[in-house]
Amino acid sequence: MRAEPYFNEAIHAPTRLRLCAMLRPLAEADFAAIAATLEISEANLSKTVRNLVEIGYLVTSKQASPQRTDARQTTTVKLTAQGRRAFDGHLAALRSMAGD
Repeated sequence: MRAEPYFNEAIHAPTRLRLCAMLRPLAEADFAAIAATLEISEANLSKTVRNLVEIGYLVTSKQASPQRTDARQTTTVKLTAQGRRAFDGHLAALRSMAGD
């Protein structure tokens, strides 16, 4: 099903757009791996993720890490169904603007 084109200001900011594009084909991704892949600080990523969680586009979960022996947890991030629709609609709007 094709997404209805909708230019989404909440997604269009470069870091948000790159994050959503990275997460779109994945079930979920590790927070630290996202920061490394996007080459942004964990603080910047944390703020970006928090903003997208607040509007319902992302969800996070924490779990014990099998690689660690301490009590620290790892965080995973994934797009919600609403976030996927918003990203797909934004992409459709950009394609429409580009004449695709």
